[in-house]
Amino acid sequence: MTQTNVTWLTQEAYDRLQAELENLSGPARQEITERIAAARDEGDLKENGGYHAAREEQAKNEARIRELTEKLRNVRIGTPADDGVVEAGMIVTVELFGDDMVFLLGSREIAETTDLDVYSEHSPLGAAIYGKRVGETSSYTAPTGKVIEVTIKDAKPYAG
Repeated sequence: MTQTNVTWLTQEAYDRLQAELENLSGPARQEITERIAAARDEGDLKENGGYHAAREEQAKNEARIRELTEKLRNVRIGTPADDGVVEAGMIVTVELFGDDMVFLLGSREIAETTDLDVYSEHSPLGAAIYGKRVGETSSYTAPTGKVIEVTIKDAKPYAG
């Protein structure tokens, strides 16, 4: 199974990100623009801390707008199929180092909406199990260089 740049989100997370994008694109952008104009009116821009701080905030705001726009352009909302295949939007139970570990496979954007640990499908662990079925074993290389074996014990859709 091939991973794409599609981001799985709950409806709640999607609504929260959409509201954040609307705020950043509208009121927040306008407020920063006004602060830059006010600082510019103060004169010498070379030593104008308020101007430089507002410009930095503007750059961060625009970067977040681009990030959210891209994420929301490639979003899938809803529940994945309950077919035992690991994909984003699944609560996954794996055996790791002899212990069971339960987590939600998905975007960090949904971490605020759940008490479960959230792992990206692009993380080493997530990539190793993505597309695998319950009962299969896979492995990935840890940052230390150690090869870690993981067995998928369960994969159920996250209901939110």
